[in-house]
Amino acid sequence: MGYNDTFRMSSHAVIINRQNELLQLKATYGNYGWGLPGGALDPGETIYEALHRECFEEIGIKVTLISLTGTYYHSSLNSHAFIFRCSIPEHANIILSEEHSEFQYFALDKLNPVQRQRVEHCLNYSGEIQSGCF
Repeated sequence: MGYNDTFRMSSHAVIINRQNELLQLKATYGNYGWGLPGGALDPGETIYEALHRECFEEIGIKVTLISLTGTYYHSSLNSHAFIFRCSIPEHANIILSEEHSEFQYFALDKLNPVQRQRVEHCLNYSGEIQSGCF
């Protein structure tokens, strides 16, 4: 990687409810798709700081970080995504930012293959951080 190359990093939370469903947010930008809470690191910010800041901005709740479970490279974006297992209080009131129009808990079999693999790695975490390239 050269000195002037552009490289991105982001941190994202895997949050599961009692029914073993995954919290996802629907974006109001880009492809308007569903994704994990989280986002890009700001300059000088750690992956942990970004996770807490982004989640609080997007859902209005301070997440509890359980563990870093994976890091995945997205070749189309020249970006690494850090995936964390997190929790929120069971009856927490999610308040979305303007970046998202709705939230929903999805059954794991409804996820796209890439998202499902990352979430399954996270849920099956046994102390070894997973990685992949997409």
